[in-house]
Amino acid sequence: MNQAKPLAGLKVVELGTLIAGPFASRICAEFGAEVIKVESPDGGDPLRKWRKLYEGTSLWWFVQARNKRSITLNLKHEEGREVLKKLLAEADILIENFRPGVLEKLGLGWDVLHALNPKLVMVRLSGFGQSGPLKDQPGFGAVGESMGGLRYITGFEDRPPVRTGISIGDSIAALWGVIGALMALRHREVNGGQGQVVDVALYEAIFAMMESMVPEFDVFGFIRERTGNIMPGITPSSIHTCADGKHIQIGANGDAIFQRFMRAIDRADLADDPALADNAGRDTRRDELYGVIDRWAASLPLSEVEAVLVRAEVPASRIYSAEDMFADPQFLAREMFLSAKLPDGKPFKMPGIVPKLSETPGGVEWTGPQLGEHNAQVLSELGYSAERIAELKAGGAI
Repeated sequence: MNQAKPLAGLKVVELGTLIAGPFASRICAEFGAEVIKVESPDGGDPLRKWRKLYEGTSLWWFVQARNKRSITLNLKHEEGREVLKKLLAEADILIENFRPGVLEKLGLGWDVLHALNPKLVMVRLSGFGQSGPLKDQPGFGAVGESMGGLRYITGFEDRPPVRTGISIGDSIAALWGVIGALMALRHREVNGGQGQVVDVALYEAIFAMMESMVPEFDVFGFIRERTGNIMPGITPSSIHTCADGKHIQIGANGDAIFQRFMRAIDRADLADDPALADNAGRDTRRDELYGVIDRWAASLPLSEVEAVLVRAEVPASRIYSAEDMFADPQFLAREMFLSAKLPDGKPFKMPGIVPKLSETPGGVEWTGPQLGEHNAQVLSELGYSAERIAELKAGGAI
């Protein structure tokens, strides 16, 4: 890895599958950490076969596992666990998203690993956390989104709750995991502390994002409900349909912005109406204002609606598809599409790096590896001879 990257010198071991754990370690890998992904010899991470496949391997895999080295270990095999212990003895971070208790049953609980390597930070991502009455229950991101409050408020009031289009619960949990790991590392390195456990529950990761939901219920007994595309109490901010059937999000809820917007669509009467001078006044006439904006947007194609809003400096965006993104100059200027190659040499685009660091930016060195591609390399670094590696393979440990 490039020594200029901010996490260079850190060793991360990933015992994760699918989304939350692997996304957390992917972020570490993009910013310079050495990430060793431990997979089962029997097929590896199921993400390798999820969604759109190219010659039998998920395109998602090539992104989610970029910059990682893949080794295979049979953790039900004593010698496989011994290899893992050797890895963890010199690691800085372990990221795992097994159901609570699984590692303990394998003899790899926190007490064992902390004694083995007191500096180790252990990031544990699970549905409900490592404690509480639900800790032993399986919990995917969809469950976390439901329990954490996101699904309840997503959708339209006259219809059942809906999901967001991605596994947002897993990804948010992964971000909390990385944040927690970096906090734990700072404690270790600046305060002279030892390693510790970072316990992230998927439902809590979502719950933490629920803005003012808790005090609003506790103080007023108010339960936030589904409201479709509008934001009650913040007006106008909604999605509108243009004459060509395309959609645009318009956020004109600032006082001066609202006045500019109304003048731009030839409604100076509304811009100058003292009752609409602040957000509270506008929200009481929400339906009227949305009707005005709906009719205006429906009279013009998207491109003309966008042009008016740009001139008036009104925050807005068309609802982007992947096709829109690929052609957008802002995405291109910010290098949000990186060029890479699939194993057969076919070029493809993958998402760029977030966040942008001015002095020590992240990057992509290689795409997701083949299953066990780095077995010999990693094990030899741990001191195993070629003969011993062959024995471990023959015995089913790797």
